[in-house]
Formats: sequence, C-alpha cells, structure tokens
Amino acid sequence: MQILFIADPLESFKIHKDTTYAMMEEAHARNHAIWFCEAGELYVEGGRILTEARPVTFTGLGGKEWFKKGNSQRLPLQGFSAVVMRKDPPFDLEYLYATQLLTLAEAEGARVFNKGQALRDFNEKLAILNFPEQTAPTMVTSRPDRLKRFVRQHQDAILKPLDGMGGSGIFRVTPDDPNLNVIIETVSCQGTQTVMAQRYIPEIRDGDKRVLVIDGVPVDYCLARIPQGGETRGNLAAGGRGEARPLTERDREIAAALAPELKRRGILLAGLDVIGNYLTEVNVTSPTCFREIMDQAGINVAALFIDALERASGHTA
Repeated sequence: MQILFIADPLESFKIHKDTTYAMMEEAHARNHAIWFCEAGELYVEGGRILTEARPVTFTGLGGKEWFKKGNSQRLPLQGFSAVVMRKDPPFDLEYLYATQLLTLAEAEGARVFNKGQALRDFNEKLAILNFPEQTAPTMVTSRPDRLKRFVRQHQDAILKPLDGMGGSGIFRVTPDDPNLNVIIETVSCQGTQTVMAQRYIPEIRDGDKRVLVIDGVPVDYCLARIPQGGETRGNLAAGGRGEARPLTERDREIAAALAPELKRRGILLAGLDVIGNYLTEVNVTSPTCFREIMDQAGINVAALFIDALERASGHTA
C-alpha cells in the first residue's frame, strides 16, 4: 500500500508517545510505503486535488532523527491506497478548508480516513449531543447569562471551548467563585463564541478514560488519564498520569451505542472520552493514547488500526 499521512511536522513528533508515529511504524513494518504532507500542502489545480508529498523512510535512530524525507512529489490524493488525516486541532478555518478538499478528493476516488465530512460534521464536543442518554447534563451557548444559570443549577460545572484539544481553555466553576463572571467572559470571548457547559463529574478523580474504537470495535483496554497535583483536567497534555485499564461493562455499553453511527459516518478511528458513567467527548480528528496502551497493556493498537485501514482500503496481503 501507498499510505499518505497528513499531519503536523514530523520534527514535532515525540516518538515515545506519538500515536501517528505508532501508526506509521506499524505500516512500515508491513512494508507499506509511507508518504507525508502537511494540511497546507493540499491544493487544487486543473480540477484535481493534489499535494506535494514526500516519501518517508525510518532511520532506526531516536529523537528527531528517526526519519528521512525523500524529494517532494506532486501527486493526486486518489493515487494513494489510503489517506490518513492526523492533523491536530484547533479546528480553525484552515482545518475546515482541508476537510473540504479531502471530501472533493473522495469524490475523485481517494480513500480518506477519517472522512472529510465526518471531521466537519462530528465536532468533538458537540458530537455527544447525538447520544443524550450517554451524557451528563450539558448546555451549549454563547450567552453569559445562560452559562451562569447552568452553573447555579448544577452548582459545579465545567466550561470549555468547542475547538480546543489537550484540555486547553477548560475551567471548573461554582456559583460562589469570585472569578465566575470573568471566567465566563473569557471562555465565551465576551459572549461572542459558543461554549459547552457540563455538570462536573466527580469521578474525574479516578480518571478521564480514553476508549479507542477502531472500525466500530472498542480496544479492550482504555487509558485512564488521572489528574495530578490538584488539577481538574486529566489530559496528558495538562500533566495527567495515564493508566491502562480493562474496559468496564459501562465503557463497552457506550462504545456499542456509538459504533453504528461512527461506522455510518466513515469514522475508522474514534477516541471516546468517558468520565464515570458518562460520555464527555468524541475525538475524531487525531485521537491519541495508542502508545500508552501498547506499552502498558501489551495490546498492539497500531496493528489493529492498520488491519482496519487495510480492510477499508481493499488491501489484500
């Protein structure tokens, strides 16, 4: 297979924990050809969706010297066996434009994972609203007065922007917080940006679980990201400690409830965030935690993903 990975610069990868690197490493081990480009290298010319992509070889070295890029080549996306979109958020206008180009490429015959339309339509925060029976009380609004009312009603709440990642911009608030007004003004940009409010779930102390669903099937272990040092956030990027754990019955119930819709929308890989008994996010842009689960639980999650990618691309060994 010829696999194109669209991601952030290879130089930025922390290979001891990077999920995209784990995917590429597994594909390389199967003798698939690895190609790379950044989202900004997608373009349209002559009515075709093209990219300036480079072949990637593995050097066997560590750190930032793990790869070697070949010469840039002008190639149509439909010429690859699979295109794997792994660009990290924020989901800004440039990200939106990239997903639209991916959808156009799919119309030309490109095999894109996750699909461009799914990336646009399945906002990682708002997607939970499709499954209200799986979620804690939630409000979505830009109005400060409504956010204050939600906080008063539930007494302890989480406020977060709709386009962030890694726990950025998340606040825990209570009605008697002396900074409540300024926090709401900050997170909503003076009432001009839409915010998600969720009732605080105390079970965050036991971990914000990342449940990986590959081609509709949950990986048997999740990664519980446990807040450290008085933090509310369990995100690894915010200093959380990752602990691989077997899925609970409730974790599997949530995954089973979402799986048909994920498959219908063309989402080959999703990362469900579960706190206690509640679904809090559905990550579809660049879900992580492969490496931590692989290292701690001995499950080759990257192999499960490449297996699914091969099936979805029609590849036969």
